Amino acid sequence: MSSLPRPALAVIGGSGFYDFFDHDAVHVEVDTPYGAPSAPVAIGEVEGRAVAFLPRHGKQHEFAPHTLPYQANMWALRALGVRRVFAPCAVGSLRADWGPGTVAVPDQLVDRTSGRPQTYFDGGGVHVSFADPYCDDLRATAVKSAGELRVEDSGTMVVVQGPRFSTRAESRWFAGQGWDLVNMTGHPEAVLARELEMCYAAVALVTDLDAGLEEGTGVHAVDVFAEFKKNLGPFKELMRRAVTAVDGTDTCERCRVHAGVSLPFELP
Repeated sequence: MSSLPRPALAVIGGSGFYDFFDHDAVHVEVDTPYGAPSAPVAIGEVEGRAVAFLPRHGKQHEFAPHTLPYQANMWALRALGVRRVFAPCAVGSLRADWGPGTVAVPDQLVDRTSGRPQTYFDGGGVHVSFADPYCDDLRATAVKSAGELRVEDSGTMVVVQGPRFSTRAESRWFAGQGWDLVNMTGHPEAVLARELEMCYAAVALVTDLDAGLEEGTGVHAVDVFAEFKKNLGPFKELMRRAVTAVDGTDTCERCRVHAGVSLPFELP
């Protein structure tokens, strides 16, 4: 470990996004108090910057959204030196005008999951600020890095339990609340990053219009993967431009949420 570069930046790949580096990368197995992460963490370089990459669902998509080792994943990245995380993911759109191929960089999150471990602080009276769940600095960088992809600089992402897709009634309810995107993995990933004082931004690729928007159709996994694969090349380039364009590699001031708080353990 001592001879490896310490990557301050990381990319967490979503469904269909299982590798990141075109050149040699070192794969590191990290032991955490929460078990092993989804896969060994790959550490490589992008334009001279050390970057960590972790496939969220595992190298072969072994983990369903509700079984992901979220705590281990985020802990492992922090332990390797990561302080800023881009989190690309596949999403359904709750808006007819945000069709497949659109990239959205959400600024809000709604949690509709259940039963997932979602904190490192089961004791000690620690409560983190989460009114704005995503890092403004990373969001702005992702938007500027979109290149040829259509990008939306806003949006509320509702995170559902999965692994099933929404019913039409659920989809219409979500859209009726004014929410824009639906996803299965954005929580608790975002709040765990905040608890570990890591900047974090979701970067969402729309793969489908959700069930409530088109009568007679529904969401099918094969179509979601096909749409993601079609846009994977430009999406990876967006991520490469983003990690290169990040101004600074330490946690921003707003994401440092433990100032003046006595924690029950030291952050890794």
